[in-house]
Amino acid sequence: HVQLVESGGGSVQAGGSLKLSCSASAPMDSRYCMGWFRQAPGKEREGVANINSEGVTAYTDSMKARFTISQDNAKNILYLQMNSLAPEDSAMYYCAAGYNADFCSTRRPFNTFKYRGQGTQGTV
Repeated sequence: HVQLVESGGGSVQAGGSLKLSCSASAPMDSRYCMGWFRQAPGKEREGVANINSEGVTAYTDSMKARFTISQDNAKNILYLQMNSLAPEDSAMYYCAAGYNADFCSTRRPFNTFKYRGQGTQGTV
């Protein structure tokens, strides 16, 4: 079982940046897909960015120019660098990890990931 713990959320002014981290308690033992989701009050959870075990990334179009997903495999940490933040980016941000590296677009539903974190709040 892999536990995921997000950190790095907080309050930032419009135009500012946040870097979120997701620490995994253990490495994934097979080809995987990891991703970031977000959910604002009254809205559905949406995919933000994904990365698979081969380092292939995917982004939701509206965030592609401002957000960057990366991973440190040696430390089992997933990152999300968010720049040029706007009030509409305010949300709870969740990370998730699952198998099937070939199904790793941001359209992959949150509940198809085997491991899911509790979230970190980002407020702009």
